[in-house]
Amino acid sequence: MSPPTSPAHPRSRQRRKQARPQELLDAAVALFTSQGLTATRAEDVARLAGVSKGTLYLYYPSKDELFKAAVRHHLVQFIVEGEELVDSFAGSSSALLHQLAINWWDRIGSSRAASLVLLIFSEARAFPELVSFYLHEVQAPSHALLRRVIERGVQRGEFRPLDACSVAHALFAPAQFMVMQGHLSASCKDNPNPLDPASFLQTQIELLLRGLESSPKRPHSS
Repeated sequence: MSPPTSPAHPRSRQRRKQARPQELLDAAVALFTSQGLTATRAEDVARLAGVSKGTLYLYYPSKDELFKAAVRHHLVQFIVEGEELVDSFAGSSSALLHQLAINWWDRIGSSRAASLVLLIFSEARAFPELVSFYLHEVQAPSHALLRRVIERGVQRGEFRPLDACSVAHALFAPAQFMVMQGHLSASCKDNPNPLDPASFLQTQIELLLRGLESSPKRPHSS
């Protein structure tokens, strides 16, 4: 008579349970970015994650809440890390803007997270509550973070005293352009005017900094 099969170790079950919210988020982002918000069903997310729909609803009670959780994980968490960087950064405000731009590209712009932003733009009319969520929890704190950096530079005499809100919009706009251009390039393999993300980001920062800095270096006239 064969010995009875021993049950799964309690610690293994606990680790599996702790990992499940992330597995559900990964499955949701994969489907949201490939099918869109409207076409993605809760049961499809559950199936991809290898759980029942009931288990999914234990963690995320609706598709909207699932999408919000994905946005918080990928986008809001980046803002929190940006605030921590601003709090601890000892260098110049110009260097701080460079670092924030690099971090944004590594974490958001070049990753699947950028597709979450595109979803908000493309399905705004169908999901006005999610648009409001995005504006309040992602866009507003992103602008506040950039304003902090601008005001820091002004207080230190590094930047000219310009309207920080308008400057934040000017800094935010290239990031949105890169997300949309990346989406177009992915859909068209023979783009006649391809964008080099690293070069574009560097150029935009340099152009904005030359306008911000209190004493920009000017070329010597011959």
